[in-house]
Amino acid sequence: MPEDTEMLQPPPSREDVEAFLDLIRPGLIADNGNLELAGVDSDGTVRIVFQGECAHCPAQLATLRVAIEEPLCRAHPGVVAVLAV
Repeated sequence: MPEDTEMLQPPPSREDVEAFLDLIRPGLIADNGNLELAGVDSDGTVRIVFQGECAHCPAQLATLRVAIEEPLCRAHPGVVAVLAV
């Protein structure tokens, strides 16, 4: 029987996700926006709330996927998705 090499990682702590988000906040704040961490679910889903100009920005989805989700998943393999709520 083949061995499953992909091990499930535990979700990161809220503090670890906040520390990551602190790295990208300056860019959002420079554009009169921000974000708030709404939660980290036990399945590894991270929920964020865009604030200020980010809440209505047409590039919100690109920011979510490229600037937040991809690097956060690389930094913390236990993250399975990042959702804007």
